[in-house]
Formats: sequence, C-alpha cells, structure tokens
Amino acid sequence: MRVEVDRTLCEANEVCVSFAPEVFEVDDDGELHVRSEVPPGEERRVAQAVAACPKVALSITE
Repeated sequence: MRVEVDRTLCEANEVCVSFAPEVFEVDDDGELHVRSEVPPGEERRVAQAVAACPKVALSITE
C-alpha cells in the first residue's frame, strides 16, 4: 500500500498526521511528507487518514 499526495490540493493541515504519525509528517516549511511504503499494521489508520483529508488531497495506491 502506498499513499499519493496531490500537492495542488494539500494544505498540510495535519489531519492525516493525527491518524497515522508513523506515515505522515509535516516539516518546518509546512510541506507534507509521506513514507514511501505504509508499514505493516498501519493500513487501517492510513485509510482513515485518507478518508479524513478535508481537501481530498490523498489517495491510496496498491
């Protein structure tokens, strides 16, 4: 499982970080970073983070 970020939509408001901080991180410049691979056991939390994104900037790819 991988997560794609549409940078034209992402506002880095950290909603995703609150669901899965092991996968999502916002740096000091306000840019969202996503781990290249979702760690085993984090799939459910990542799916919740993607669904909760207020700007619909995240998507899951296999």
